[in-house]
Order: sequence, then structure tokens, then C-alpha cells
Amino acid sequence: MSLYDLPITKLSGIGEKRAVLFRKLGIFTVGDMVSCYPRSYDNWSATTPIAELVPDERCVVRGKVATPVSTIRISGGRTMAKLSVCDDSGYLNLVFFNNKYISSMLRYGEEYFFMGKVTYDRYGYQMVSPEFNQASQTAVITPVYHLTAGLNNHMMIRAAKEALSMLPEEMHDPLPQELRTRYHLCDLSYALHNVHFPADIAAMEQARHRLIFEELLELNLGMRLMKSRSHEQTAIRMEHDYAAAFIKTLPFTLTGAQQRAVNDCIRDMREKPSPMNRLIQGDVGSGKTAVCAAVCYHTVKNGYQAAFMAPTEILAGQHYETFIKLFADTGLQIDLLTGSMTASQKRKVRERIENGESDIVIGTHALVSESTVFSRLGCAITDEQHRFGVAQRAGLASKGEHPHVLVLSATPIPRTLGLIIYGDLDITVIDELPPGRTKVETYSIGSDKRDRALGFIKKQIDQGRQAYIVCPLVEEGEGDAEMQNANDYAAELMLGVFRDYPVGILHGKMKPKDKDRVMEQFASGEIAILVSTTVVEVGVDVRNATVMMIENAERFGLSTLHQLRGRVGRGQYQSYCILVSDNGGENTEQRLSVMCRTNNGFEIADMDLQMRGPGDFFGNRQHGLPQLDIADFSDTETLAQSQEAAENLLRMSPDLRDLSLKALRAKIHRLFASSENTMN
Repeated sequence: MSLYDLPITKLSGIGEKRAVLFRKLGIFTVGDMVSCYPRSYDNWSATTPIAELVPDERCVVRGKVATPVSTIRISGGRTMAKLSVCDDSGYLNLVFFNNKYISSMLRYGEEYFFMGKVTYDRYGYQMVSPEFNQASQTAVITPVYHLTAGLNNHMMIRAAKEALSMLPEEMHDPLPQELRTRYHLCDLSYALHNVHFPADIAAMEQARHRLIFEELLELNLGMRLMKSRSHEQTAIRMEHDYAAAFIKTLPFTLTGAQQRAVNDCIRDMREKPSPMNRLIQGDVGSGKTAVCAAVCYHTVKNGYQAAFMAPTEILAGQHYETFIKLFADTGLQIDLLTGSMTASQKRKVRERIENGESDIVIGTHALVSESTVFSRLGCAITDEQHRFGVAQRAGLASKGEHPHVLVLSATPIPRTLGLIIYGDLDITVIDELPPGRTKVETYSIGSDKRDRALGFIKKQIDQGRQAYIVCPLVEEGEGDAEMQNANDYAAELMLGVFRDYPVGILHGKMKPKDKDRVMEQFASGEIAILVSTTVVEVGVDVRNATVMMIENAERFGLSTLHQLRGRVGRGQYQSYCILVSDNGGENTEQRLSVMCRTNNGFEIADMDLQMRGPGDFFGNRQHGLPQLDIADFSDTETLAQSQEAAENLLRMSPDLRDLSLKALRAKIHRLFASSENTMN
């Protein structure tokens, strides 16, 4: 029986009550515990002599207990225990609060390791409530796990040790020996034991490298298999090219990049034996909507319907208005379908969709509901693809008989990640902006210049323009005291410098209908200044907005800053982005200088990955991808190796049905099952 079939309660000391806590960490089975890798390690061997301690630094000291434990009562009914330890170079004072067992845990004359933050006062060096272990029994490196309230690290260590003891002595390694030899990978048993309880630093690094490689390989293979399965399906063939005729009707000329994108799509739809499955990736304002319009026209003229799904009602409404204008003289029927429409309105639109009267339908998640039935869906388009999981994208495609699929993204992804993030898609990049789009001038300032910046915004508004001000928090208490929060800041502006101007507020804790109402007011010009959190990152196109001011800019990733900046500069007026930060660290200055130097989203995305790492780049989840246990995307060398290995394995066995790959295929199933991307 697989350890993934054994509930976590099979481990000693874990009853149903404690199992609830493990489940909060995603640990449901013994196998999950084995795969719950440490988030970091404490290296107890890296000791510092007491005489060389540095105040305010965390360190490890090896010393003998030099004085008996002295316990006194202090205010509030608490206790404070004090003692001193020594090594050959000096003495260190230790303080513990409310620990009645400390005198029996730290024995006079015995040697221990102590780990904690060092302070210094007139009495000498001191550690408050350090972690400690007996010197004779301490492992050189101990794991540190993700925790939840009620579960401490010692409980996790105990569970991990027992789970590992249940592994079979002879483990079948899912990676073939030839592959392990080629990429210098240790075997699975060694990797699992040494990732949790490494013999030394080298063993830990070797174990982590093996497991990172394996997880990236599984992700690569899973995405490629999804892509190959879509290629097996019969495509809706669209023999005639109608896009060129539509492009001639447009009141503007497409850029070369837009024309290439249209050509890629039409070629897929006319010539490939399988459905189009393409991503169009381009910066905000690069003209993706015009490309989609041409694809929709081509689809309808070939006798099919087109569907366009947007992540918010505001965006859906915006696209609907744009399409109404673009298709004004074509005779095509354009419909809008959103969740906030009345039951009667939705019923009428769905009737037109089902009987084929609707040629192009633009909407939100309402498009994938069971009650929405298409007569002859030929092309399914998803806007802002990173806002939808793969399952939602597939849900729209399932409304037809293997329709062509086109997805859009204004989020630049580093080129090193393109293959793995969008492994199931062909990719077209729109890498130039339409003429007339002026560069957004970007400035980085300290809070001492905030008043000047607000004065500049006031001048812009007096000229009839509008402005965004973005804060990292919604309200007080969510972070550091120095950080701006949207609620207080909006109130301050309303009562102060902008008391004679209409100020609105927008944040993620508002109800969807309230957010939509505020954005509609801003779009119509009723609101002059919109104070917002990053919820405005993907929002309505307000061509009159010319200033984006971002408070505590150091709190955001470069890609998020770039997305926010893309909210302005969409009209005919010169636009500005003002980054406010008092963080004088070298890394912050370097990151913000990148923003001031370039407007190229792909260059910024590459820099973001290098500077902040993939965790910050993608947030908590990799946008529709399976949740990874140990791998990250900043290790570009291992990423490249895993991609190479995936290509070689698929060359050997295109469907991974080879017996030697059975265990690897099972692991891919398990990885993708967690994200609703289960392979068939």
C-alpha cells in the first residue's frame, strides 16, 4: 500500500484532533508528511565564540551552564529565569520567561548549543528565550518546517522521522538510472532522508537538487502531455481567411507585431489538424484586443460563434463597448453576459446564444455556467489568462466541439519560464506598442517629496485629468506602522489637499458590486482621484488618467509595479508614475531604478525574477499551475536541465507508457490532481 493511502493518524501521537492541524498544512496522509519538505534549516555547527558575538544578530553558541538557574516572580504573575553559560572566550547571560521546567532542562556544568538573537547591555551579552539542545545529542543540521497554531517544530520533526521510517527499504525510483547518472542525481531514498535530516550541508544540497529536478521534470512533462493531448483532437477547420478584410475596415493600422499575431492565429485555424491553442502575450496597450477582434470576425464569417471571457464585469463591459464600435458596420450580433444582469436579461442572451443568433459573446464566468449553451462555438478567448486556472479555461473550451482556444496575458513572464508556465500553449509575443502611445515618465521619490507630488497631481486634475494613488494595505493593523493604508490615506486626502476634489476608494475587501460602482464612477470622471490597493492592477481602461502614484513602492514586485503603471498612459496625454519609498536599501534602489529606466515589461519581468525570486514574482500560487513542494523557478540551470530531460523522455516514450516510467507518470498524476489539471 502506498504511504499516500495511509491517513496521517497512522503516525503515533496524531489523533483526530491533531490531524486537523496537520490538514491545515495540506498533510492528509503519511505520504504527504514525507513530501512536506523543510522550509529552512538550523545549522547548529556554525557556532560563534561568545567574545565575537555581534548585537542584534542571530547566532549559535556552544557553552557550558556556568551558574544555577535563578527564578524570580515579576509583574503580572509571570516568572523570569536567569543563568549564565560560558565558553573559553567569555560569558553569556540567558533569560527565559514563564518556563517552570528550565532548571531541569539546563543542568549546571553540562554543555549545550544555544541559538537566538544576541543583545548587549551593561551586564554583557544576553539571549532571551533561545532554542537549545544538548551538545552530545544535537544533529548538525535540523529541519525547520512550515507550522500552524497548535503544531510546533518538534512535533513536525517527530512526525517526519516516523513517516520516513515507514518507507520500504527497497524503493522504486521513478527516475530511470540512466537519467540520474546523466544529471548527477542521487537516488530517491537518499534524497528523502537527507532533505529532512541531512548528514551535512553537502548531503542536504544534493538531496534538494534531486527533488527540485524531479518536481520540475514532472511539471514539464505534465504540461507537455496536456499540449500533446490537445493536438490529438480534431480541429474545426476554417478554410477561408476573412481577417484581412476586417483589418481593412479598422480606423487605424495594425503594428507589425499585431499583424504577426493575427497571422499566427489564422494559420493555426486554417492549416493545423488540431485546434489552435495559443497565448498572445503583450504589454498593456499593445493592441491585443484588435487582434482578438480580427480572430472573432474570421471565426464568425466561417460560420461559427466566438466567446470572449474576461475576469471582471468591468473589463467585460469595456471589451463589449470596444467590440460594438469595431463591428459597427459588419452586421454581426455582439452580446454581453455577466452575473449581475437580471435573470430575464441573462435568459434572453442565452436564448440567442443557443439558437445561433449571437455571433460574438463577451462575458465573465457566466459563460462557463451549465445554463450557457452555444449553438456552434468555434473560438474561445480568455482575457488576462493568469486570473483563471487551467480548469476554467478548459471549461469555456468545453462549450464546443474542440473549438480553437486563444488566451491573452498582459503579465510579462520571464522568457526562462515561458515554456513551463505556458507549456500547453503556443506563444505569440506582441513586442511593440501602437504609434501615439507615449512612454510613461517614471520617478522615484522619498516621502519628504510627497507634498510636491500631491501638488503635481492637483495641477493635473485642474487640467481635467485623473489620478490613481495605490497603497499596499487596506486598513491600519495589516502591516508596519509606517506603511500607508488606503482607508486612512483616502480620508486624509479628502480632508486635506484634495478636500475640494472627488476622491474614491477601492480595495479587495469591498463587495464586487461596490468595486464595480467605484470603477464606473472613476471611468466616467465622477471621481478625480482613486485611492486603491493593487486590486486596480487589472481594471477598466481610463484614458483620462495620467498619474499613478504608488506608496511604499518597495513592498511590490517589479512586475506588479509595471502592471500598475500600465493603468496610465492609455490616452493622448503625457502620463507619469511616481514611486514613493523611504527604504534606502541597495536592493530597493536598484529595483526602483529599473522602473525609471525602462518600460519594457519583459526586461522588468526578468529583473524581477533575479532580484526577488519566484515566490514574490508569482505570489502564493503559480497562477493555475500545480502547487510545488520544493522547486522554484529561479534555479534556471536546473530548470533548463529538467526541460532537456523532459524532451528526451518524451522522445523515447511520447505518452510515458513505457514500463520504466510508470512510477514517474503516477507522480505526474498526483502533482496535477491538486490543481484540477488531472491527466487522463
